[in-house]
Amino acid sequence: MKVSVIGTGYVGLVTGVCLAEVGNIVTCLDIDEEKINMLQHGKSPIYESGIEEMMEKNLDENRLAFTTSYSTACENADVIILAVGTPSNPNGSANLLYLQKAAETIGTHLKKDGTIIVTKSTVPVGTNNKVKQWVQQSLTEPIFFEVASNPEFLREGSAIQDTFEADRIVIGTESRYGAHVLEELYCPFQIPTLQTSLESAEMIKYASNAFLATKISFINEIANLCEKLGADIEDVAKGMGMDQRISHHFLKAGIGYGGSCFPKDTNALVQIAGDIEHRFELLESVIRVNSSQQIKLIGKALDHFGSLKGKKAAILGLAFKPNTDDIRESAAIEMIKTLLHYGASVNAYDPVAIPNMKKLYPEDAGMQYASTAYEAMAEADMVFILTDWEEIKTLNLQTIAELEKKPVLFDGRNCFDLPTIQKSGITYHSIGRQIPTGARHDPKFVEFGDGLENQ
Repeated sequence: MKVSVIGTGYVGLVTGVCLAEVGNIVTCLDIDEEKINMLQHGKSPIYESGIEEMMEKNLDENRLAFTTSYSTACENADVIILAVGTPSNPNGSANLLYLQKAAETIGTHLKKDGTIIVTKSTVPVGTNNKVKQWVQQSLTEPIFFEVASNPEFLREGSAIQDTFEADRIVIGTESRYGAHVLEELYCPFQIPTLQTSLESAEMIKYASNAFLATKISFINEIANLCEKLGADIEDVAKGMGMDQRISHHFLKAGIGYGGSCFPKDTNALVQIAGDIEHRFELLESVIRVNSSQQIKLIGKALDHFGSLKGKKAAILGLAFKPNTDDIRESAAIEMIKTLLHYGASVNAYDPVAIPNMKKLYPEDAGMQYASTAYEAMAEADMVFILTDWEEIKTLNLQTIAELEKKPVLFDGRNCFDLPTIQKSGITYHSIGRQIPTGARHDPKFVEFGDGLENQ
């Protein structure tokens, strides 16, 4: 098929490249000329494993092209995929201005009868009907087209894998014709499809992200109880996850969720509910828990030091999760803001996200960036682990223990097992766990508890 993708962010670029990989002729459009020039030369503006190699292959085989021209992208397309941003408005609702502009511009360039216009962006229920109106009102001649909802479920850092190994493909359409076209488009992926109405497909995306966010906030609240009651959150989560009705996914305690999806989508769903006079109290609580969890380590540091004024803090990890350079809604943003507010200086390290964080926090007397994790920790009074990159999880604890200042380690991702930390002599604080003492640390008890298995 001839496919056009409008927008070359995480979703648009990955979708376009993967559709080209399975044999379609794909044109990706963006209004950013600098970005398009970069893409035309095989360079990706996003950090995503494997994306550049797949881009280069399909560029060379003439299945993939990049353009700023709507005329080039839309006139002969069988399918046009909308993957533009839908950022949050100040009240939490989704901003649809970029989507509306794209839909109206598509309408002025649409020439082929039977084109399916697919919304892959995350949008409130009812938006696809608006997309149809925007396109219809902008047509320069009578053209038959249909709209469809095809939400994405990609994880940054593993988006290509998620495209080829998805659990399901959701297709919301107005007719059997639209469903048939999209089934044919996705047939090479050999992934189960679910056909629904437009409205149901739109809701599936929000409901899925809200449920996963709820699991994260729930396990973090349980972790907070564990700290006060002497239980170990990793044992608790393992025991819960063994129940097939619950599963172990998203039961990793830490400092909360971030990124481009969960914060935006949970806020938007609360707003959607409010628009129809329904208060989504459960999701409101999920959002509150996550907000407080992101700076939970600050409270631990204040309890330990009393005051943070004049202290030197190292932050390890700036991206909201490993294997991406995305800092949107990252806990590191609030952590840096709060540490500077309390008078501490910060030296931060991340394998790939430093350039993005520098746009928010340029280097100055209070804010510095290091080229390695050990460099960041060298003169620090305290160390905060905020992203569980593999290189951070495998830091040499003995080297940390031998640093001149012997920093206190605040681990927001529970990267290290407790017995190993205990042997290192590092002063250590984590989420929902306590350093084992007494009989529990006796070697004969090692077989009990996930947190002790490496002793």
